[in-house]
Amino acid sequence: MKLARATSRRGFIRSLCAAAPVFSFDQLLAETPLNVQFRNVAREAGLRAKTTFGGEHTNKFLLETTGCGCAFVDYDNDGWLDIFLVNGTRFEANWSAAEAPVSRLYRNNRDGTFTDVTVAAGVAHTGWGQGVCAGDYDNDGNVDLFVTYWGDCVLWRNEGNGKFKDVARAAGVTTNPGDGRRRWNTGCAFVDYDRDGHLDLFVANYVDFDPKTAPLPDSGPCLYKGLKVACGPPGLQGGKNILFHNNGDGTFTDVSGKAGVLKTPGTYGLGVLVADLDNDGWPDIYVANDSTSAALYRNNGDGTFTDIAIEAGTAYSPDGKPQAGMGVSAADYDGDGWLDIVKTNFAGDTSSLYRNLGKMVFDDQTFQAGLGTNTRFMGWGAGFVDFDNDGRPDIFLSNGHVYPEVGESEGDSGYRERKVLYRNLGNGRFADVSASAGPGILEKVCARGCAFGDFDNDGDLDVLVNCINDVPQLLRCDESTGNNWIKIRTVGVKSNRSGIGARIVCTTPDGHRQIDEVRSGGSYLSQSDLRVHFGLSKAATADIEVRWPSGAIDRFRAPANRVCTVVEGRGVKA
Repeated sequence: MKLARATSRRGFIRSLCAAAPVFSFDQLLAETPLNVQFRNVAREAGLRAKTTFGGEHTNKFLLETTGCGCAFVDYDNDGWLDIFLVNGTRFEANWSAAEAPVSRLYRNNRDGTFTDVTVAAGVAHTGWGQGVCAGDYDNDGNVDLFVTYWGDCVLWRNEGNGKFKDVARAAGVTTNPGDGRRRWNTGCAFVDYDRDGHLDLFVANYVDFDPKTAPLPDSGPCLYKGLKVACGPPGLQGGKNILFHNNGDGTFTDVSGKAGVLKTPGTYGLGVLVADLDNDGWPDIYVANDSTSAALYRNNGDGTFTDIAIEAGTAYSPDGKPQAGMGVSAADYDGDGWLDIVKTNFAGDTSSLYRNLGKMVFDDQTFQAGLGTNTRFMGWGAGFVDFDNDGRPDIFLSNGHVYPEVGESEGDSGYRERKVLYRNLGNGRFADVSASAGPGILEKVCARGCAFGDFDNDGDLDVLVNCINDVPQLLRCDESTGNNWIKIRTVGVKSNRSGIGARIVCTTPDGHRQIDEVRSGGSYLSQSDLRVHFGLSKAATADIEVRWPSGAIDRFRAPANRVCTVVEGRGVKA
């Protein structure tokens, strides 16, 4: 009788367990309340000017598809992030001077709103704008802007009085070769590649494009799922990346050939990432290329670079196929002291996550980490950003189809697409939490570049998104986790004034260690806040170490929830 009762009891327990839902540890982590909501506040903030780029319903040329980047940048040094939005144009339009679309500069009013100061600042420039990057190239204490175009680029020198002046021609960075061709410049980044204290400039190029000779959709025909669409980039001549050396006198010299950046199998360059990927103190350069292998320029420390993307494992997909790379970002997502890479790709593919194993060896962890679940989106902007301030970088991706001909869809595969937010679970894996991250994430737009920064200085990170033929998005992060944070603003003395390239180590009392760098460029043709942000979870203090490009090191302990300005060799500035 006792055996019968015991057997019956075991059977009942087995049946009960079989009926209960089974949760993995990842599921339990993912379903922990997010306590983060993104809301699009662009209209009430005053960002109402439309970004114009190519035809709204059909495109004849590939140039009409790439869209523009954007920037969070404190151009007036008041401690509040201002906004710069690159703009484009159209082939068919016959604009009057008053109607022509121009890139926009908005000054932060410090109350959640912005004022359009484009004309007053002197940056009203029309053309096929592409990307923007920031850095104080002349070390005068005012951050400057470089804006890429199909054709001559613009170097906006910050005059320090609220105005900018285009000095690209005088500085020698107009980028056109002088043989009648117009380069298609895309991603860019200021980088002190030789660590001489002066910011140099790297500019990616897409294709050598001429509308007089470029193929039309009918001539191929060029098809996408049976639709006639703009031709390329396969079949078109790829562009050549450019490296300009800062001469220290306001001018630059093209050293692309001498430095070795022309020796790469990759082409069709778009997103540019600068990061010290092998921890040797020298900044390396990664370029997301469209429809071919990516490029990873290892800095040899002698003024030259070597493209090692193939042997490093960052050139192709896990099965060895070329991908259509767009945007790119870096962070130490697994806390092992090495900067990892995330890259967005074309629809039908996944984004790529490359885990840094050290010594310039990477392991594609896209599927193991949980990023292989989404293949329907066409990714552009990308960022590793700690939105919930828990001390673990999450991943944000902006999406939108490349061809307006696909039209709209009730699903996620139309011309307009939602964003994707992956939550870092702290175990090497990520969970897609987009559905619970607020209406700003789910709102569908044809997004391109996106930038990250705390525009309202409330301690959480917001997102600026530039869209094609639409108004931009300003996604305010409303975070209620109760977690703490710290931001580090760097001022170089022997190093470049912006502190670009400085490696920052943040350690909390529980031993949790994070690393990041002051970085120009990144994402998709965009510029994020030059201040480096760390989430601290519940820690009330953090030990900070700043390793400057000059080799100098500053260390200090700081309380949470404040911006610390660090002057090279002098510590924290009050």
